[in-house]
Amino acid sequence: MRAPTLRSAITSAALALVVGGSLVAAAPAGAVTQRTDSTTPSSAITGMWAWGNPIDPTEDARGEGLPQFEPQALADFAAAHHLRTVFLSVPWAADEGPFSTWLTDAVDALHAAGVTKVAALGGDPAWADDPSLAATWTSAALRAAPFDAVQFDVEPWVVSSDDQLPAVVAQLQAMYDAARTAAGSVPIGADLPWWLAAKPQPGGGTAFDALLPHLKSVAIVAFSDHAAGTDGIIALAKPAASAAAAKRIPFSIGVETDTPEVAGGPAATFGDDSAALLESETAKVRTALGGLRGYGGVTVEHLLSWQDLIAR
Repeated sequence: MRAPTLRSAITSAALALVVGGSLVAAAPAGAVTQRTDSTTPSSAITGMWAWGNPIDPTEDARGEGLPQFEPQALADFAAAHHLRTVFLSVPWAADEGPFSTWLTDAVDALHAAGVTKVAALGGDPAWADDPSLAATWTSAALRAAPFDAVQFDVEPWVVSSDDQLPAVVAQLQAMYDAARTAAGSVPIGADLPWWLAAKPQPGGGTAFDALLPHLKSVAIVAFSDHAAGTDGIIALAKPAASAAAAKRIPFSIGVETDTPEVAGGPAATFGDDSAALLESETAKVRTALGGLRGYGGVTVEHLLSWQDLIAR
C-alpha cells in the first residue's frame, strides 16, 4: 500500500539533510519461464517492489484487476530482467478469499523463473502503533502462500522534530520483533531510508544502527536519479550500506521509477528519464558499493512504473 504523499515528504526531508546538513522532518501459474530475454544479464538491477494484484474487484473488494500481476506475467517479467528478489504486496487477511490461490501461484511461478526470494510485502503505517497488527498480517500472509521472507515498508517518518525519531525507532523495533515471532523461521526484512544512518540515537549509534539487529535484510531507499555527487545514490546510500555490511546484514539499494509527483520531485526518480539512464546509473552504484559484504544489487520501485519506463 504505497503512500505517494508520504514518499514525497520523505524525499523532501532527505534533500534538506543533503543541502543543509540537518533534517527537520516533515516528512498459468505452474508454467516454467525460461531465461531467454532481450535484456542484458549484466544489469545491476536484481529486484523489484510489486504493488498490486490481478484479483477482480467485483469478486473481492481488495482486488485491483491488474493483469501485470497474473502469475505468469510476473514470472515472465522477472525472468526477462534476471531478477532474484521480488517484494510482492499482500493485503490484510490474505488467507481469506481468492488471494491465497493467486499468491501461491505467483510465488511458485516466480521461483520457477529463477527468483530466489519472494517476500510478502506490507506497509500499513498503523502497524507501528500496534505491533500486534503486523503480527496478525504476517501470520495470514504466511498461511496464504509459501513466501521466502516478509518485507515491511512501514514509514512513520512524518514527525514534527528529530526529537521524536527515537520513539519512532522504538515502535519499529517492537513491530519487527512481533512480526518475527509470528513468522517463526521466515526472515523479516524492511525498507529503510538512507537518512536514518545520519540520525544519532540518544544511547549512541544511529537510528539505522538501532533497527538492524531486528532485521535479517534491508532495502536501503536512496531515491535519486543519478549515482554520483553529494546528492547521488552512492553518497546517500553508502553510510547505511557500510553499517549493514559491518553487521553482516544483507542489503540492496532501492531506486524510484514513479512520477516526480509521487516521488517528491524529478531529482528523486528515474520516472521522467529513461530506462537506459536507469541501467547506466545503477551500474555505477554496483561498481561503487558492490564490494561491500552483503550487497545484493539494486531494487526498483515499482513494477508498473518500471514497465511504463521501459515501454517509452
